[in-house]
Amino acid sequence: MEKPKAILIAGPTASGKSALALRLARRWGGAVVNADSMQVFSGLRILSARPSDAETGEVEHRLYGHADPAAPYSAGHWLREMAPLLAELAARDRVPVVCGGTGLYFKALLGGFDDLPEVPGAIRAHWRARGASEAPEALHRELARRDPEAARTIRPSDPTRIVRALELVETTGRPLGELRRGEGRPLLEPGGVVKLVLAPDRALLRARIAARFDAMLAEGALAEALAFRDRGAAAMEGLAGQAIGLRELLAHADGALPLEAARDLAVTRTRQYAKRQETWFRNQFGPDWRRLNDPAEFHPDG
Repeated sequence: MEKPKAILIAGPTASGKSALALRLARRWGGAVVNADSMQVFSGLRILSARPSDAETGEVEHRLYGHADPAAPYSAGHWLREMAPLLAELAARDRVPVVCGGTGLYFKALLGGFDDLPEVPGAIRAHWRARGASEAPEALHRELARRDPEAARTIRPSDPTRIVRALELVETTGRPLGELRRGEGRPLLEPGGVVKLVLAPDRALLRARIAARFDAMLAEGALAEALAFRDRGAAAMEGLAGQAIGLRELLAHADGALPLEAARDLAVTRTRQYAKRQETWFRNQFGPDWRRLNDPAEFHPDG
């Protein structure tokens, strides 16, 4: 196999993406680049399952733990950071091994995403405040009034996406359907790009998710959750504050849940999230993506 221009590794949480990325980065003299919307944030190394210090010390890792959880960060932010990073790696003859579980990041990278406009701070603060104080169903009714088509595609129980849609509609005065045409500029052209999506056995993945959360607890996830809350309301109310395990462990710390119940709830939520990821990859990724049940199946040298 010739040296690839880039390697993309997608898959559900706990499927073995990071280990495969490390192996391929070693093989090709590459740099592992994060494509996970939680692993960009500082303060959540354990709960977001970022690569270990040993792994980042062995192979160059980029876009991990660099974003302030109190500040907005979206696929558009990530895409704008990726453009100069890819140019830098190409100039150094380093293969980018883009690894993560956020399908929208891969879609953005390959041109199937519109880089949406920045939302002014006042508009963002207004809708974030309403999102924190009002029921999602009430905000969904407001979205249905302003943008009926967007409301039909967003669940009334999904406050994050509802608030994001309201922010964009107010910022632009246009419905989301006009803003999101999937006609962005690709940062990677298809030639020379290896595309891999991990699709492990469901029972194995469920077991791996449970074992990984137990390892997180042993490593100090509870202390990390408490330290993250100390960063303040802006961090807790942002995207990073939705990290699975964070609020469950804080509920335990506050005496609302036994540790075992918090652990079980976090594991269940992670399994549900993994199932949604699998569905997204299956529906959004075409035949040019090679599906692997086991990362060990991929042997670039034959």
